[in-house]
Amino acid sequence: MWNRVWSARTSYLFIAPFMLCFIAFIVVPVLVAIGLSFTYYNAIETPQFIGWSNFQYLISQDLLFLKYALPNTFKFAVIVGPGGYIAAFLLAWFVSLLGSKLRKWVALAIYTPSLTVGVAMTIIWLPMLSGDRIGYLNSLLLNQGLIDVPKLWVTDPLLLMNSMIAVTLWSSMGVGFLAMLAGILNIDPILYEAGRIDGIRNKLQEVWYITIPSMKPQMLFGAVMAIVTTFKTGAIGIELSGKNPTPEYSGHLIVNHIQDYGFIRFEMGYAAAISVFLLLLMYFSNKLSWRLFGTRED
Repeated sequence: MWNRVWSARTSYLFIAPFMLCFIAFIVVPVLVAIGLSFTYYNAIETPQFIGWSNFQYLISQDLLFLKYALPNTFKFAVIVGPGGYIAAFLLAWFVSLLGSKLRKWVALAIYTPSLTVGVAMTIIWLPMLSGDRIGYLNSLLLNQGLIDVPKLWVTDPLLLMNSMIAVTLWSSMGVGFLAMLAGILNIDPILYEAGRIDGIRNKLQEVWYITIPSMKPQMLFGAVMAIVTTFKTGAIGIELSGKNPTPEYSGHLIVNHIQDYGFIRFEMGYAAAISVFLLLLMYFSNKLSWRLFGTRED
């Protein structure tokens, strides 16, 4: 083994910068979090080993987690994850049908929101979802006679989650969208010609029998990115409502729960246990994506 490593030393030298950063900023923090999850640690005193107590409390006694953080996260993830994923694919497919010059500008317009979420939050979404009569959405609905009184889109506990989902879907056209667009554009046109000879008669059949099977790697990458982005989202509810915690914890997600215990209560050991739970949740979700879109070669 060492002879093979030495013979490929130049290759290992090239990947060394990435591997060092990956180990320092990914592997080591994950291992430290797993270790701290079995301790009581308040960021000042030496961590005290308490075994499985943090996990037992998390799944049996933490009512804030069981009643709000976990259900809210699943609801948010089930809608935003698949919804954003399907929207990214459909938009990529529609854009691929455009001419090359127009396609470039439309793709840029769709991708830009993922780069300017903070700016868009200030100049678009907060004024649009304002709870008074001059808010863009309230003003439109009042003028159309669809509502009688202004809706508190970001402070009403019954409406906040819907607002969070809408904003996140709008901003989810990121790397996954570009990957799917690249996958569609790189499909060999000969496959479509062969499909028409074999009996494919419309665009829907082309998409189902040729496009999707031919771009499984890009579909897998988009699914993984959608899962990671969805589960790590946490600040959107606080940014929209301007309150921490959100009104009646209606926008309280697992990431908010981690921040609450880690940076407000300074119960680092318990926050690490919640992080490990979220890591496992993301891992099994990614395994499901691999089963759906992965291949043996992947």
